[in-house]
Amino acid sequence: MKQVNVTEFKSHCLQLLEQARLSGESIQILKRGKPLATVTPNSVRRPYEPGMFKDSVHEIGDILVDGADLGMEWEVMK
Repeated sequence: MKQVNVTEFKSHCLQLLEQARLSGESIQILKRGKPLATVTPNSVRRPYEPGMFKDSVHEIGDILVDGADLGMEWEVMK
């Protein structure tokens, strides 16, 4: 966790926030050497790319359910 004095944070706020966003590292803001606040970046989500979920889902088998198995009659089965 990066630590910065509150005066430095005020002077370089946007730059420090961008660094935190890119690195994923939190920033602890100190006042007179004592923790005042902690800035934690949001989790970074990758934009969707075709094929990015390849091999993340595995088919185990087919689900075969009949309305009678559930004890009810489905309207589309009439």
